Order: sequence, then C-alpha cells, then structure tokens
Amino acid sequence: MRPITLRHAICYLTGSSGSQAKHPATPRPARQQQGLTLIELIVAIAVLLILFTTAIPGYRQFTARNEVAAEVMRIKTALALARNTAVTRRHVIAICPVSTPAATQCEKHDWTLPIVILDGHATAGNLAGVNVLRVLEPSGGPSITFNRDYPIRYQSTGWSRGHNGTFTICGRHGDGRKVIVNNMGRVRVGDDEVDGPAQC
Repeated sequence: MRPITLRHAICYLTGSSGSQAKHPATPRPARQQQGLTLIELIVAIAVLLILFTTAIPGYRQFTARNEVAAEVMRIKTALALARNTAVTRRHVIAICPVSTPAATQCEKHDWTLPIVILDGHATAGNLAGVNVLRVLEPSGGPSITFNRDYPIRYQSTGWSRGHNGTFTICGRHGDGRKVIVNNMGRVRVGDDEVDGPAQC
C-alpha cells in the first residue's frame, strides 16, 4: 500500500487531479474596450460639418432647377394641349390662368394659378359663355408671368398669330427660364445666349 502524501490529501479534498494541480488555469485576458477617442470624435465632427456646408447649398440649387424644369414642362404641356385641340376640333381654342375653375375672368399674368383650356375666343379674358375643356392644376412653385395682358389663342390651323408671347419662369436663387410661343404657335425654351437670360 502506497503511503498517502500531503499533496494527495489536498487533491482528494479539493476534488482536482494531479495533472490539473500541476498546471493551474491561466487567467483570461481582460476585454479590450471599444470606442472613439476625443481626437477621433473631433475629426468626425469636422468632416460632417464640411460635408453639410458643401452639400446643402448644392442640393438647394439642384431642387430649385428641378422646380423650374417642372414648371417649364407644365406650361409646354398646357400649350401643346390647347394647340392640338384647336387643330383637332378645327375651332379657336384659348388658354389662360384663372383664380378658380369657376371664375368668369382670366387672371392673365399669374400663370402659377390653375390653367384652363377654353373652347372659344375668351375676348379680353372674359369667360362668360365660354366652355371650359380642361383645367390644369396650379403649380405652387416658381413664379410664372406672361408678357401679354390677354389669353393665348390658337386658330384652327394651330397658329397663334397676334396672341403669341414669352413666359418667364423664376425659381429660387435667381434660377429662371423663358418659354417662347411664336406666331405659328410653336413653343420653345429660350436660349440665354440668343434670347437673353430670364429677368428674375
């Protein structure tokens, strides 16, 4: 019978084997803390400030140009509808802005209002007895003016002789365009070099 040593007694009482006693468990390394230092935080804030100061003005100009482009398309669409209707019906068709669809007089100058396409001459902007064919919704965006004080009128041939003119569409930040209706009723967007820039 082997003699019981002090080491065997300690292992018996603690419930550990001899091999484990020879090799005690090594301590786990402490968890590394994750986060930003003060310098990294300052650099990140500085980069964000630079991005905001450069991106926001560019975004505003972008949205202003898009608003003007949308109004150019709206005016061109209204004029094209009126001209096509005149040719199709072989009848005089007028177009002008109104304060409400039930108005009895054209507003003439403020083309941000609802635009009506009329079956008839609408002489001097008087809508009494004139049939409204279509109403285009108001824009609520850039200002739109027309350099004539009478409605645009298309003959059955599609010509607008004597009722032609120029629209000026002015958006934010001075961005603007011209829409020009010639005597033949054709519509084009003004060229700044040829027609001069829009006076906004």
